[in-house]
Amino acid sequence: MSKPVVAIVGRPNVGKSTLFNALAGEQISIVKDTPGVTRDRIYADVTWLNHSFTMIDTGGIEPDSKDIILSQMREQAEIAIATADVIVFIVDVRQGLVDSDGKVADMLRRSHKPVVLAVNKVDSFQKFMPDVYEFYNLGIGEPIPVSAASRLGIGELLDEVVKHFKPEQLLEEEDERPRIAIVGKPNVGKSSIINKLVGTNRVIVSDIAGTTRDAIDTEVVHNGKSYVFIDTAGLRRKNKIKEELERYSIIRTVTAVERADVVLVVIDATEGVTEQDAKIAGIAHERGKGIIIVVNKWDAIEKNDKTIYEHTKRIQEVLSFMPYAEIMFVSAQTGQRLPKMFDLIDTVIETQNLRVATGVLNEILTEAVAMQQPPSDKGKRLKLYYITQVSVKPPTFVIFVNDKELMHFSYTRYIENKIRDTFGFRGTALRFIIRERKEKEQ
Repeated sequence: MSKPVVAIVGRPNVGKSTLFNALAGEQISIVKDTPGVTRDRIYADVTWLNHSFTMIDTGGIEPDSKDIILSQMREQAEIAIATADVIVFIVDVRQGLVDSDGKVADMLRRSHKPVVLAVNKVDSFQKFMPDVYEFYNLGIGEPIPVSAASRLGIGELLDEVVKHFKPEQLLEEEDERPRIAIVGKPNVGKSSIINKLVGTNRVIVSDIAGTTRDAIDTEVVHNGKSYVFIDTAGLRRKNKIKEELERYSIIRTVTAVERADVVLVVIDATEGVTEQDAKIAGIAHERGKGIIIVVNKWDAIEKNDKTIYEHTKRIQEVLSFMPYAEIMFVSAQTGQRLPKMFDLIDTVIETQNLRVATGVLNEILTEAVAMQQPPSDKGKRLKLYYITQVSVKPPTFVIFVNDKELMHFSYTRYIENKIRDTFGFRGTALRFIIRERKEKEQ
């Protein structure tokens, strides 16, 4: 199921981050303990009643002058318009209605995207309600009073947000065509790869506000089979502030990855793998997608017999948290190895959907435990009773044990490696859920 995307837009200091954290819940401040994956605070998965959605915070650095504030908000609004299904526009009841609020409201209204207006810092409905009504003047619907800091009005706000989710978003996945997101830093050749695959130099890069994310879906037919490529280069920023570029590339990445089956993480061979590449790849890893690392501009590299080995080793070091990822070296310029990409995509999709019989899994578990004894602590030893696969995309397994605390990350990784030794699972993460079961339940 493709999750809707909700974007939060607003001026600096109106409480975007506070609202973001309140909506996302406490888990947003937890940093993943997976090596190499930092959880960026600008996106979060949110569930309200029976609706799940991805929320993005478009807030950036706080500019110095009024003019910069307005241009900053314009860019936030452009990003929100381009990527979101619903936009939450947050204003400050204490500062009142200001000029830049009106100008951004005009942009949002013209986008024809659903906008929910949240009036923040309403710590007392009785005291501030007359001031809330002033925001009707924006002409984008009923202002909803909230206090992000006190968690007031959050339920009403979310009720309004989920009303705008379209039933067809839930039907999108009935489209059987594989969806492949192409992600990576700006200028690594994402669009060039798609243009080469399509065979025409169609322009899919746009600086125009209102470029919808659907406009950058491209169908490619290879050997009679259709694939949908989602290009994240659909909205480029003119602003060269490094942190901001990174922030917006992450927002684009999250929204594209959410809709994809397989993610191609494109790396510039001339530059080598970077920490930002790791952050972008980490988003796909966290969401359990199929992953292929595509090293582009390979034709621009001087090579000897060790070049591929050295580049592969460096990628595996920086992306050590996803050793399962497939790596391929290509050139969008010359088309080198690009046709082979489809075979690899098909393989990864197959492994994402692979199911292993419970009996076979338990044979692997028994053998693994016999070869390497489970850890113990203070005289108590871990016992592994049973393993079963509960879902695919990504393949997810439940292991029943006597004590969850004894199941160290390293032993889970050991079991994972044993399963991979048998079934490969190329290009896909595996998820493990550890459940406790008392011995008398046996």
